[in-house]
Amino acid sequence: MEITRIEPFLEYYEKVRQRTRRLLDLVPEDLWDHSPIPGKFSFADLVRHIAAIERFMYAENVQGKPSLYRGCGKDLADGKDPLYGFFDRCHVESMAIFASLTPEALCSKCNTPAGTPITVWKWLRLLPEHEIHHRGQFYLYLAIVGVPTPPLYGMTSEQVARASS
Repeated sequence: MEITRIEPFLEYYEKVRQRTRRLLDLVPEDLWDHSPIPGKFSFADLVRHIAAIERFMYAENVQGKPSLYRGCGKDLADGKDPLYGFFDRCHVESMAIFASLTPEALCSKCNTPAGTPITVWKWLRLLPEHEIHHRGQFYLYLAIVGVPTPPLYGMTSEQVARASS
């Protein structure tokens, strides 16, 4: 998918974010700082990571600036309400930056944190992939701790199989 105009990308990415955002309400209050897999991100770490990478890496890089990502620690937001605020604030700021990208800017080059030049629209294309990857972790974490999750697109695999026969 080539991104030649920013508006369709923004609409698509906003839907990706809405599907991710719905999962936050499913995390039990006492598990925000818990990681079901020892040594891996906690639920809160995942939320901070998604938000911080979007705002401090992708949004900076597409402007031709270096990454400002410094991790996903509690110093960014600690506790449910501050965490939600950080998640939402980073997204609003990032979307404003992305919305300012002209067709010419989308075709220009930026550098990844590794210093690799990449076309801006190709770098942006990786942003939803990154979020979807971590959303998958969120679903797995919720399953491990026994929290039921709604089907992503309205039907379970079993429902699709029944409807397909």
